[in-house]
Amino acid sequence: MTDRTLDLGPQARIVTRLVQGVTDAQLADGTPCPRYAVHHLLGHLAGLGLAFRDAGRKDLGVTTDTSPDGALPDLRPGWREDLPVVLGELAEAWRDPRAWTGMTRAGGVDLPGEVAGAVAADELVVHGWDLARATGQDYAPDPAALEAAHTFLLAAAAEPGRDSGEGIFGPVVPVPSDAPLLDRTVGLSGRDPGWTPKV
Repeated sequence: MTDRTLDLGPQARIVTRLVQGVTDAQLADGTPCPRYAVHHLLGHLAGLGLAFRDAGRKDLGVTTDTSPDGALPDLRPGWREDLPVVLGELAEAWRDPRAWTGMTRAGGVDLPGEVAGAVAADELVVHGWDLARATGQDYAPDPAALEAAHTFLLAAAAEPGRDSGEGIFGPVVPVPSDAPLLDRTVGLSGRDPGWTPKV
């Protein structure tokens, strides 16, 4: 997916800013992820933060073996302090060039390090968009992470069964080819770039 390492720090900091901008009153609001309220999305970010931190470290175990298809994720006490720390640790783990080599595991799936790094970028970019849209915050992802996410999702869009909604992504949402890269990336993830919260 990539021929070089990618610094996930800038995108992790962007997501951290979004997390810090969430108010308690918004935790029960809907998100572009049909099954997730904001508190579920934040719980998912916490879980993926741990999983991809440990995948980068090649520290395989419970955090890397747990499938995201299980029970709805949710927040734990202290999440406002803990989540920014975990996101920072994720970025630091992937600054080590060894994270991008060999095999690792995330979500119970064994995959090459370079693919896991691209998935981590995709998760941070797309869920950053989810959180920004759900909570009415401005969002401009890190350009390098956005490019990595788009490349990863473009390849995923060609996988068999994608149009039926099988797998971890919903069917691709058509987006004009001249639309901004973020909109095209969001469409490839199975989301409508025009999504807005219900009032």
